[in-house]
Amino acid sequence: MDIDQLRAREYSRLDSAGQVYLDYTGGSLYAASQIEKHLALLRDGVLGNPHSANPTSIAMTNMVERARAAVLDYFNAGDYHVVFTQNATGALKLVGEAFCFAPGGEFLACVDNHNSVNGIREFARASGASVTYAPLDEATLRIDDESLNALLIAPARGPRLFAYPAQSNYTGVKHSLSWVAAARSYGWAVMLDAASYVPTNALNLAAVQPDFVCISFYKMFGYPTGIGALLIHRNSMGLLRRPWFAGGTVNLVSVQGQAHALSAGEAAFEDGTLNYLSIPAVEIGLQHLRAVGIDTINRRVVELGAYLLTELQALRHSNGRALAQVYGPTDMRDRGATITFNVYDRDGARLDYRRVEELAGQSGISLRAGCFCNPGANETAEGLTEEEMLAGFANQDDISLPSFIRLMKARNNGKSAGAIRASLGIASNRADVDRLIEFLASFLDRAEAAIGQVTVDDDNCRVIRDGS
Repeated sequence: MDIDQLRAREYSRLDSAGQVYLDYTGGSLYAASQIEKHLALLRDGVLGNPHSANPTSIAMTNMVERARAAVLDYFNAGDYHVVFTQNATGALKLVGEAFCFAPGGEFLACVDNHNSVNGIREFARASGASVTYAPLDEATLRIDDESLNALLIAPARGPRLFAYPAQSNYTGVKHSLSWVAAARSYGWAVMLDAASYVPTNALNLAAVQPDFVCISFYKMFGYPTGIGALLIHRNSMGLLRRPWFAGGTVNLVSVQGQAHALSAGEAAFEDGTLNYLSIPAVEIGLQHLRAVGIDTINRRVVELGAYLLTELQALRHSNGRALAQVYGPTDMRDRGATITFNVYDRDGARLDYRRVEELAGQSGISLRAGCFCNPGANETAEGLTEEEMLAGFANQDDISLPSFIRLMKARNNGKSAGAIRASLGIASNRADVDRLIEFLASFLDRAEAAIGQVTVDDDNCRVIRDGS
């Protein structure tokens, strides 16, 4: 399929609104036809709460199960159960709270992990298991293979879970899927975070068989939000012990007997009533990706990513200083089109990444700034030390991103608490990249003082402006 024709037909609102969207790793954009098809389904159907014997419930149950089957088919995941969750975070929480952690066991994470993966360490610690992080190579921000292998081959003393991302949401680095089989061969269960990978890459779970996989559908095709999935290998169900039960997860409950019997398969993990009216939109979204072709999307973002990296690194002040520093690989080998960087003025002073994002927004360009819920990758990229990070937690009354930024400035160590991320996706085109480069070129030969300071300094990383 021709992507430019697709954009004109399905994503025309971008150009009619004059918007440049470069935050696909944060969330993809939905096609117009996805909304129209889902609207028609809701408008014409009479659909009730599933899992009952009445006609409206049966109709809805059939749609939910069709969507579940579509997910299995899309990922070639015949050996898996599909658990619908609120998002990838919800999927990770299910694994963290139910995994059979115990004293002598271990949770092994990668430094380059989303916070929703990092949070599993709290379940591990509470169960007496140890927590270890596999480091990154400081130059490439890829997993340090030698260090990871040494951690994997260590003898087991209890149940062990290894979690890592197929693609970094910070640098776009693609971490090798071969680690799945390697880790499992050493007795590890493997949690693969595929949320940033599957929007632009094919994942064949018949070939790569982690024990658990998490995804968010809005990152794949924009709509619906509020629906993700945990895929559990059928042979790995025994590794999980649910710490509670809820409506929909049990076959029988007794109040007087204070006993319960969990349902089998995915039903044991889908707490309460599913977001059932939105789930059919998952099948519609997968059909859209199939029609476009995931390989077509991949080729497009690789081409545009290479162009962006080349143009970004070519921007130089008249004194020869580079305008931008790219974190991670500077070409598209084994990486996705998620490109993180910081911008520097003519004197080599780093510009506040929040100010760059703010000015980009005023130009109709949607970037993302911060550490993208991936503190480990940011700490490695910036060379932040354990001492410096702990200093950020020292004042318990003032722990926030702005306070940490102020601390780094006070220390005058030239380090940053975050960066700027541009990410490409299904509807991206060359004109989007050119708009970004044109915007960044406006900083050439300017001093930090002339560019100004950020006008929104929010302690909770939430920016809310009155649009009236």
